Amino acid sequence: MNIKLSFFGAAKNVTGSRYLLETNNTRILIDCGMYQERDYRGRNWEPFPVDPSTIDTVLLTHAHVDHCGFLPKLVHDGFNGDILCTPATAEIAQIVLMDSAKIQFEDAKYKKKRHKREGREGPYPHIPLYTIDDARDTIKLLCKVKYQKKVEVANNIEATYYDAGHILGSAMIKIIVRDGDEKRSILFSGDIGRPNKVILRDPTVFEEADYVIMESTYGNRYHQEIDDIDDNLEEVINDTHQSGGNIIIPSFAIERSQELLYELNLLLMEKRIPPLVVFVDSPMANRVTKVFRDHPELFDKEMTDLLEDHHSPFSFRNLKLVNTVQESKAVNNIRGTAIILAGSGMCTGGRVKHHIANNITNPASTLLFVGYQAVGTLGRIILDGAEEIRLFGKKFPLKMKVKRIEGFSAHAGKDELFDWVTNLKKAPRRVFITHGEEEAAMHFSNYLHEKMGWNTFVPEFKDKVVLD
Repeated sequence: MNIKLSFFGAAKNVTGSRYLLETNNTRILIDCGMYQERDYRGRNWEPFPVDPSTIDTVLLTHAHVDHCGFLPKLVHDGFNGDILCTPATAEIAQIVLMDSAKIQFEDAKYKKKRHKREGREGPYPHIPLYTIDDARDTIKLLCKVKYQKKVEVANNIEATYYDAGHILGSAMIKIIVRDGDEKRSILFSGDIGRPNKVILRDPTVFEEADYVIMESTYGNRYHQEIDDIDDNLEEVINDTHQSGGNIIIPSFAIERSQELLYELNLLLMEKRIPPLVVFVDSPMANRVTKVFRDHPELFDKEMTDLLEDHHSPFSFRNLKLVNTVQESKAVNNIRGTAIILAGSGMCTGGRVKHHIANNITNPASTLLFVGYQAVGTLGRIILDGAEEIRLFGKKFPLKMKVKRIEGFSAHAGKDELFDWVTNLKKAPRRVFITHGEEEAAMHFSNYLHEKMGWNTFVPEFKDKVVLD
């Protein structure tokens, strides 16, 4: 067998997922994500390690920007093959890529103006990484594939998509490579969801794979019990309401916002929190929520039962969807306590930064984190205890309360990762631990090796290995 695997992203870090599989004169890229950590963003501007025009196909696990956000740049630089993904992923990816292209344009324009005013040069060019036209060209290449249906990617290479339980439409991809009488199975986990989460079905488990490439975002940490989420959310909301402040929740537009609406709807139905107005100040989240409404076939039993009882978490009485800039600004004029969900989830951009700026000096308000905060992001800086933060070129003292609920994570914790991979009936030839900060990836790699005796490996950026 002549199979090579290169790690062009998510190697000892948690964004920029890009894995290149080369075999039988075929190049297949699994995911094509954007780097988001401050220390690694420069990689987005570097030439892709191989000529994009020589890549035959992209297999996309899901529509988070750290897995699909670099696609328009790849297309701009010459890629013109099929991008295979599930139907829900295709619909969400369209939203994500158009939104990302708009952000690229606006960021470049703003930074050029600011750096000129400050008389300095920024670390990156004052041009967008890619344009809206590049995003449109990318969307044309999206090809929809169904779960558990084999797809011939190239001669003697087939791929099958399985439900990952991470976000709507997310997939694990199992690739079979044949060479005469020999074959190898290569399993890409994508991002692994948590079992028993709301809305979506549980992640698929597997009994056999020769090689496994799996994420390790929480490879060194256990999550709190899912059953505790509603209690913790109830406590934060009621405490902040009694103080007279607002609850600001930086929330990812995909899955996290919808899960929050699910939990808030239940708390309101059960009258465990006051009838506060819930603003979703994210046009992108609102568009993604519509995709959720259009794909009830992907929901678990509890969600299906709610819908059948006409208690949809996407249309309850106190819910206000905010789309325009004028509506967003008006949210800041409300009196009394409000719950404000806004992007981005790591506070790296978007409308949440404006809501933080408007509440940051108010000790009655609460900034509630419900998702992973990567190293170098504003969200991580705040969680790490910063007393002062920089927003829009100005420094603000951080006086609002900062809280965190970890149970919302869409990523499996250490024990759940271990349970998922050890469903395999026999040891794989090798397990590659990716998509985790170095400490988390190394910890889980060592843990899996010690517990199971398996051959594990944490790749470096641009490592290339032979899968024999």
